[in-house]
Amino acid sequence: MAILEDDRLVELLVDRPDSHRSVGDIYVGKVEAVLPGIQAAFVDIGAEKSAFLHASDLIEADEDEDPEDREPDDADEENGNGNGGGGGNGGGQATAKRRGPPRDRSRRRPAPNIADELKRGQTKLVQVIKEAIGTKGPRVTAQVSLAGRFLVYMPFASKVGVSRKIEARDQRAKLREMVTKLVPADSGGWIIRTVADDLTEASCKREIDHLLGIWKKIQRKASSGRAPALVQRETSLTRGIVRDLLSDNVDLLLVDSKLLYNEVEQYLKQIDPELLPRVKLYTAETPLFDEYDVEAEIRNLFKQRVDLPTGGYLIIQPTEALISIDVNTGRYTGKRDPESTILRTNLEAAREVARQLRLRDIGGIIVVDFIDMETRSNRDKVLQELRTNLGRDRARTRAFAVSELGLVEMTRQRVRPSLWQSMTIECPTCSGTGRVFRPEVVVRRMERSLKRAGADHKERQLSVRLHPEVALYLVEQEPNFLRQLEKQTGLELEVRDDPMMRLDEFRMMARPAGRDVTEQYAVA
Repeated sequence: MAILEDDRLVELLVDRPDSHRSVGDIYVGKVEAVLPGIQAAFVDIGAEKSAFLHASDLIEADEDEDPEDREPDDADEENGNGNGGGGGNGGGQATAKRRGPPRDRSRRRPAPNIADELKRGQTKLVQVIKEAIGTKGPRVTAQVSLAGRFLVYMPFASKVGVSRKIEARDQRAKLREMVTKLVPADSGGWIIRTVADDLTEASCKREIDHLLGIWKKIQRKASSGRAPALVQRETSLTRGIVRDLLSDNVDLLLVDSKLLYNEVEQYLKQIDPELLPRVKLYTAETPLFDEYDVEAEIRNLFKQRVDLPTGGYLIIQPTEALISIDVNTGRYTGKRDPESTILRTNLEAAREVARQLRLRDIGGIIVVDFIDMETRSNRDKVLQELRTNLGRDRARTRAFAVSELGLVEMTRQRVRPSLWQSMTIECPTCSGTGRVFRPEVVVRRMERSLKRAGADHKERQLSVRLHPEVALYLVEQEPNFLRQLEKQTGLELEVRDDPMMRLDEFRMMARPAGRDVTEQYAVA
């Protein structure tokens, strides 16, 4: 699924049958270990790796905190938090209006002592809020939430809140009063979502009954099943996107699959029939993603370099600890004032950085190296531009002030692996470094290995297989190499070029048996 804003791709959502998205799934888990030192527990939910439950995820969420609005606390910035869904294919156009940096969360209630709340072997109802990434297992919360079209039901909370994105005070009071009147006493907490701005009593009552019905089913399954067990799977990617994003702000949802179109149509009839005219079945011969230039954008997703409109460019490089983004002026040099040239490039870069973070689904710690600016006012302009554009992002973000070196440190909520992690694998040739040894370095490594073999006195004849480029280097640059090495080692040597070899690889074969002895001698 592709989301376009102003005719440009801003999000790409990918799901496959063999890799179901687990965010939002609810389990009865069994506590495997309680670690007071880090205020966390590990919970077996039946996944390959145990799930991580932090003490802060045991407490009731703040009032007026839609899970879609919620910002992770400081302990969670690196690990991520949030909701998500499962599969489908197709494309659509969307516009979104979202606001600047998140509010300060320093007043959040302190987390309880994990050892007082959980014991080893105890069963606990938990919900996945972050998928397993790399060596880390999934992250879970005990504060279960069930998202509907207009409301979020939080069984273990106690208040009725309104999404902070509904700003009109009178409207907030009106919605809160309506929901408070309709929900059963002591049923839990309820959050009124942003799309519920024009919610009617009939729609509200229908959704309350629907969410309470789901919760009763979950309770029945949880009480009758053994831990670990899945008790509720999050809705599909298609339904999740329709539920959370399709609103009056969206111009059009295009679907190129009849089956999927029927599913969307049936779902909208249940939740919001007025939006049906915005959904169209795409039947043209040109593939949908080609029609909207999405395929070209996807190809560029995995490139390090991203060009800016006036000639500058970004270099995006993932590392183990953080994502670094470097801003360069490139061929754009302006005409007279260097500071205005730099400001213009940095403003363009700020807009593109925000877009690329969404597009690549990059999470964790990000450092942006903007071009140095002399005046504080210009640095503030760039930071404000970055925050304004980050305001469109559904993931929680936090961007800090521009340092004297022109660096901006920021964090972005990480719910699942980035597209770079989920759609690519490590290069078997360079092992992820992006570099391989030069031919002359390969020859020196081979030379040391052959000297080792000669000193061992176990082999008399060796054949060395090399990549053709390395073999050509030997012929052209070091034609006497073999003869000199034979004198030094007492070995009979021959070299063969092998196009199946990697550029920086060589194999040493004992003759005449053809036995591979590389591992015995090639240690450097």
